[in-house]
Amino acid sequence: MSDTPPIIKSITRNRKAYHNYFVDEEYEAGMVLLGTEVKSLREGKIQLNDAYARFVGNELYLINAHISAYSHGTHENHEPERPRKLLLHKRELKRLRNKVDLAGNTLIPLALYFKGSHVKCVIGLCRGKKLFDKREVSRKRDHAREMAREHASVRRK
Repeated sequence: MSDTPPIIKSITRNRKAYHNYFVDEEYEAGMVLLGTEVKSLREGKIQLNDAYARFVGNELYLINAHISAYSHGTHENHEPERPRKLLLHKRELKRLRNKVDLAGNTLIPLALYFKGSHVKCVIGLCRGKKLFDKREVSRKRDHAREMAREHASVRRK
């Protein structure tokens, strides 16, 4: 067997999460999926807008992630918004649970991608942004864009 790294193919990113939350840490988690869900993901039929992760017992589940029904599925197609189990090491789960319970953080899915034939989910340990935080980030981004534009126009002359 060769030592080539697995091919990574992006499925989706949750851009709204970066707007609404400060992302403190990121974790890569595997997902327990049905066959029709994987086929639907290959078509890119997923929405992470209102999705979050929650502990149920000692296990972590992805809630409100909408994976559309597979277009060529039969009567055994999956439920679009069913909870999906996330796979992390036990020590990572304990660490995350302590941080979520202690500091008022939340777990938000940031991205989904294929790593080889496996579906991986990037979970972010996030804190909510206030309105003034969002304005500040927007102001900094606009200022950086303006500076880049001026720098480019100076170089052209």
